[in-house]
Order: sequence, then C-alpha cells, then structure tokens
Amino acid sequence: MSKQTILGRVTQLAKANINALLDQAEDPQKMLDQLIRDYSGNITEAEEAVAATIGNLRLMEQDHQEDVEAAKEWGGKALAASRKADELRSGGQAAEADRFDNLAKVALGRQLQSEKEARTAEPTIAAQTEVVSKLRTGLDQMKSKLGELRAKRDELVARAKSAQAQNTMMDAVKNIDVLDPTSELSRFEDKVRREEARAMGKQELAASSLDAQFEQLDALGDSAEIEARLAALKG
Repeated sequence: MSKQTILGRVTQLAKANINALLDQAEDPQKMLDQLIRDYSGNITEAEEAVAATIGNLRLMEQDHQEDVEAAKEWGGKALAASRKADELRSGGQAAEADRFDNLAKVALGRQLQSEKEARTAEPTIAAQTEVVSKLRTGLDQMKSKLGELRAKRDELVARAKSAQAQNTMMDAVKNIDVLDPTSELSRFEDKVRREEARAMGKQELAASSLDAQFEQLDALGDSAEIEARLAALKG
C-alpha cells in the first residue's frame, strides 16, 4: 500500500459524515455498532501502515546520518593523509608523499560520494517527514471520530430506551382508556339505582294501597253518618 493511498484513506475516513449515514440507516444502533467495528479495524490497519512508514523514515534518517558521519570521517582521513604527504615531501621522501596524496584523493572521493548520498536523501526524508505528520494527524482525526461514533451510539441507545419506556407507558394509558375499570363501577351503580328505583316504586305502590284503604274507611264513616242523620229525621 503506497503512502499516498494510506493518507487518502485516513483522510477520507476522518471526514465521514455520521449524521448523513444515520439518516439512511433503518436500524441506526446496529449500523453504529457495525461502523464502530469497521472504523476500529480501519484504525488498526492505518496504525500498522503509519508505523511501517515511520519505520522506513527512521531507517532513511539513520542512513543519512551515517552518510553525514562518513563524509566527516573521510574528510578527516583525507586531511591526515595530506598532512602526512606534506611532511614526507618536506623530508625528501617524494615517492612516499605521493602515495599519501593518493590516499588523500581516495578519501576525498569517498567523502564526496557520502556527501552526494546525504544530499540525495534529504528531499526524500523531508517529504516522508511531511507524510508522517499528515498520517499522524489523520489517525488522530480517526480516533476522534471513533469517540464521536461511540458517544453517538450511547446517546442513541439511551434515547431508544427512553422512547421505548414512553411508548410502554402510553400503551398502558391507552389500554386504561379503552378498558376503563370505572366503567364497571358505572354499570354496577346503574344496577343499584335501578334496584333503588324499584324499591321506591314498591314503597310508592304500598303507600297508594294504604291510602285507598283509608279512603274506603272514610267512605264507610260517611255512609254511617248519613244513615244516622236519616234516622234522626224520621224520628
């Protein structure tokens, strides 16, 4: 996997729009659980790729440092060989002086080569350092997004439980409205009232019968009075 591919994937994942995904989900909680699993896997994969990229950068930095140190070392050897050649030449040992000058030239060639290798590696190291910085930022964004996902999932679960509790309560209230136990009391009350009305009817009927009897008694009394008065007239 190339560094650009890794960086692009990290950036794309870090910019995921959670709310848009939730709007399209039939079961948001299950989708969030799956997103968290997928996202965690992507972060692990990205971490391994970034670690490999950092490792390669550190190797290049070590090689560059070795080239810099080698160039310095070969420079020191070239200087030592040149000074030895000057010393020998001043002592009349021209042939031996030429040999040390040749050694100095070889050392200078090695120094030049090490310097070239160090300079060649520097742009690559700078580019890799920038890539690593962006990858680290991308990973931080992914981890932040994962925390957001988890918080969103927890919020959703809490809201779902609250909604379920409310629905259960409303269903219970609805059932109470449909099967109101006080309606049974109303029917019983109606029955009691009917019984009370019948009792009052019987009482009223009984009272009417008693009044009729008294009326009959009064009528008999009137008849007796009439007979008595008639007898008095005759006498």
